[in-house]
Amino acid sequence: MTIKFFEERGDQSAVKAEIVQKYFSAWANIVLPATQQFGGGKIAYIDLYAGPGRYKDGAASTPLLVLQKAIESPKISAALVALFNDMDQNNTQSLQSEINALPGIERLKNPPTVNCNPVDKDAEEYFAKTKIIPSFTFLDPFGYKGLSLRLVNGVIKDWGCDCVFFFNYNRISLGISNPLVQEHMAALFGDTRAAELKARVECAKPALREQMILEELSHALIEMGGKFVLPFRFRNDKGRLTHHLVFVSKSFKGYEVMKEIMASASSTTDQGVASFAYSPADISMPLLFELARPLDDLEGMLKREYVGKTASMRAIYEQHSVGRPYLSKHYKNVLAKMDDAGAVTVIDPQGKPRKRGSFADRLMVTFPKAAT
Repeated sequence: MTIKFFEERGDQSAVKAEIVQKYFSAWANIVLPATQQFGGGKIAYIDLYAGPGRYKDGAASTPLLVLQKAIESPKISAALVALFNDMDQNNTQSLQSEINALPGIERLKNPPTVNCNPVDKDAEEYFAKTKIIPSFTFLDPFGYKGLSLRLVNGVIKDWGCDCVFFFNYNRISLGISNPLVQEHMAALFGDTRAAELKARVECAKPALREQMILEELSHALIEMGGKFVLPFRFRNDKGRLTHHLVFVSKSFKGYEVMKEIMASASSTTDQGVASFAYSPADISMPLLFELARPLDDLEGMLKREYVGKTASMRAIYEQHSVGRPYLSKHYKNVLAKMDDAGAVTVIDPQGKPRKRGSFADRLMVTFPKAAT
């Protein structure tokens, strides 16, 4: 099964790899300045399901693409500790050979480590109890074995640590109702949530079933400590859902950066708002529903939620954008439009004149009180 998976890199795999390598590069440049205090001057990239390094058609997979990004940057190459793992010895041997052959690999101060171990309870225990340096972890299991809330929590628990994982919706959707794999479902959703989800999805239509499963996963991750959760959906050429990439972080900055990257990777937009490859979500799933709102709704939401309040543009963006598809530019555009229409009062705390066509993060926006 794994060998077949790596036969040829399709469009979905290319997009997935692009998202991961772009985030790695952005994340590394953000956390590096603080690593002397928190990471001893080092950062890590961790991939516990690394694969053989290349697809059979010769295309590089994510580990090589990430290392290439590191090699291109003198700062990253001096600080990076790369840890790759796969439970298949053939894969680890192939990956090691591909790493050794990478042009410029000698520029990495710390040679990448390639291990051959199962991702099991021991891995959960290690990451749960070990304080790790600032790390970006990618978990890409072929199915779901080894993927658990405890593992995700372990790799994001420390400062500067983010994670993105492959969520095989088709396999997991079948597993929810399969009594033979309830241990795996409980590890992924939690015992109580997995049992409740099994009862709820049994008679649900496919679209609603998908929303229920992803909604519960998102809430389980948030309750676990992953304050910011951002899913990205993939469908095949027939429009059928195949899988998701799910990003988890404790940092709004990481969430902001990944949202920009996922927005740029989206295949469709509505009024300039990226789809994140999502289909319209049902209002009964609040987290997913909010991720499917068009730009026209933003002004109305701000008027309702900030009535009588004053806040900076940046504070509004950080408070309001979580779980919604909007980027900073959308808030700036809408607030500027509202300012022009006299719907809000805008003051620059630094007393500087407003530049035409801009809306600085520091600007203080006051929304009128509700009419009596």
